[in-house]
Amino acid sequence: MKISNNQVCNLLGIKYPIFQGGMAWVSDSDLAAAVSNAGGLGIIAAGNAPKEWLVEEIRKTKMLTDKAFAVNIMLLSPYVEDIIDAIIEENIKIVVTGAGNPGKYFKKLNENGIKIIPVVPSVAQAIRMERNEGVVALIAEGAEAGGHIGVTNTMSLIPQIVDAVKIPVIAAGGIADGRGMAASFCLGASGVQVGTRFLVAEECNVSDSYKEKVLNAKDTSTMVTGISTGHPVRVIKNKFAKKFKKMEDMKSSLEELENFSRGSLRKAVVDGDVDNGSIMAGQIAGLVKKRESCKSIIEDLIRTYERTVTSIYG
Repeated sequence: MKISNNQVCNLLGIKYPIFQGGMAWVSDSDLAAAVSNAGGLGIIAAGNAPKEWLVEEIRKTKMLTDKAFAVNIMLLSPYVEDIIDAIIEENIKIVVTGAGNPGKYFKKLNENGIKIIPVVPSVAQAIRMERNEGVVALIAEGAEAGGHIGVTNTMSLIPQIVDAVKIPVIAAGGIADGRGMAASFCLGASGVQVGTRFLVAEECNVSDSYKEKVLNAKDTSTMVTGISTGHPVRVIKNKFAKKFKKMEDMKSSLEELENFSRGSLRKAVVDGDVDNGSIMAGQIAGLVKKRESCKSIIEDLIRTYERTVTSIYG
């Protein structure tokens, strides 16, 4: 199974079919540029940030790399219209969409020659997204992922989506090394998205205490909160997550839950408050054991992928 110059690489102009997850408050210009320079697809996460922040990050990224990179649009953002304007004005040619239906923006993105890659959690949504002009690939994200998740696990989700659509599928959720890459390709994926492992990259600007929580995680260290709200989120267990879950069990109102959780991700990522902040990370966190550069991470992914494939096929 050829890992470089495959369909996704040729489509996007990248060396390896490895996407860096678009993680709000995490995926900035430093991380995106480092991943792109190492041969993957770096992604800036617009999150809930205003247009001015995104423009600055895009311009910083262009100063740090001449490689392809993308912007992740969170469709629930109050600034989504401005974010799309910024993407067009700054001549971004690849976008990843999540947390909502991008349908109303397809026409505008298509008119500007922008390749659209939606994140999908189900076969039904994958089929709906594929029908739209400009959608060139899909990121199928399983429930093992960190942050906002669907309900189907990656191993079950990927082959079903691959069988249902004709465009390339990028596997996401629970992938942190070459073994996960090999498994994803065996299931029919044309690429992978990695999030949690890049949290501890040297170029990732999250707080040291956040990184230490990831590095010290075990296989049972994550939990899912927010199920009652309709927006489940996978996080590392801490005081905040346990209190949120307790509030859910006590049938707290959506308003109470929103008030309690407001700003919780920023607390952990920026302020380093890993007791009262939300530490989003995937189930694969227990496999992440050291800080290293994005270049080193991607080289290790490729090396262990090749070793795994060789051990299977000879």
